[in-house]
Amino acid sequence: MRFSRGTVNATNPHEERAHMRTVVFGATGPTGRQLTEQALAAGHEVTAVTRRPGSIQPRPGLTVVTADVADPDAVARAIAGSDAVLSSLGVPLSPKPITVYSQGVANIVVAMRRHGVKRLVTVSSSVMDPTWRPTGEFFFNTVMDPLVNRRLGRTAHEDMRRMEALVRDSDLDWTIARPSGLFDNPTVTRYRVEENVADGLFTARVDLAAAMVAQLTDDRFVRRAMAVITTDVRPSILGLIWREAVAKRKRT
Repeated sequence: MRFSRGTVNATNPHEERAHMRTVVFGATGPTGRQLTEQALAAGHEVTAVTRRPGSIQPRPGLTVVTADVADPDAVARAIAGSDAVLSSLGVPLSPKPITVYSQGVANIVVAMRRHGVKRLVTVSSSVMDPTWRPTGEFFFNTVMDPLVNRRLGRTAHEDMRRMEALVRDSDLDWTIARPSGLFDNPTVTRYRVEENVADGLFTARVDLAAAMVAQLTDDRFVRRAMAVITTDVRPSILGLIWREAVAKRKRT
């Protein structure tokens, strides 16, 4: 399956594109909700997969399926009849062993092969590239990265590496999306995308979703990793760490 070539248009990410029947895993998460809304706005037919019935309401163009990504049969049923899969699986950082990324994507890959679906775009992290050291971010590179990413986030990132290996070893038309520090922003910005790694500390979820939805009909990053960064808006580092690592853990 091939897609039309083009460039990212961050100011108008929903220009007319081919219709795709798209499954979104992790649809109730903050990135998954953005993926769902932006894919619908782009004219795609969306199946949102969630473990929590009632957390998303179906509407024209949107089908809601209750399934656990750890259940291979449920995953296969959700993927049947689709053209593409967007995966935004995620869990709070924890020192405990984490398998959600690798186990979930392994089930997705098997189901896609079973049903002949080729296009997969899945979220990973900039941390996966060992050269990622944002320019001018001394405090982050010397204090926060070793503390949060390399220690608190060690088990999550180990599982992301397993996930990336599974994806790369597959015969799918995959793209691995690598955001930096995720934060919320109300609108899409002039985000940047680069192969493997990009020189930036933050990624707005709305920009990450825009870049992933664009890949449904763009082949520039097929079988490649795509780094996505936001430069127009900058959140507080300490505020970001609190919201993403501490407050989120308290809510779970």
